Amino acid sequence: MKLHTLKAPETNKKNRKRVGRGQGSGIGEQSGRGHNGQLSRSGGKVRRGFEGGQMPLQRRIPKFGFKNRFRTDYQAMNVQRLSNFVEAGRLTETITVQDLVDAGIIHKNARVKLLGNGEIDKKISVEVHACSNTAKEKIEKAGGSVTIIS
Repeated sequence: MKLHTLKAPETNKKNRKRVGRGQGSGIGEQSGRGHNGQLSRSGGKVRRGFEGGQMPLQRRIPKFGFKNRFRTDYQAMNVQRLSNFVEAGRLTETITVQDLVDAGIIHKNARVKLLGNGEIDKKISVEVHACSNTAKEKIEKAGGSVTIIS
């Protein structure tokens, strides 16, 4: 291939459709808009979601509830699960949020709430963002401690 053998690509030579220019054009008279009705008029269009006067879907479905944008979400962690990880050797007796992240138990930016489901017999000290009363009682009964971090 050499520069003097290059050829420009074939361009689109098709003319645009000119509507309303007589019957001979094939798209005259009503100009492809059918006969009568709202869509045949100039400026005639329906708004988004309009269903011809029928009650629109957005107004038919029930609306309830409330989503609080400022809610703080916690990742739940049960006492039994902590106990299992300590027995398996994946966690030590001193547990911080970073230890839980490193062990792959929680997500990196998650806030952790300790819940009291299950039993624990090992003495552990835990640092979490929130803790239920039953979880705190069970850990303190086993000789451990719970620290709440902000």
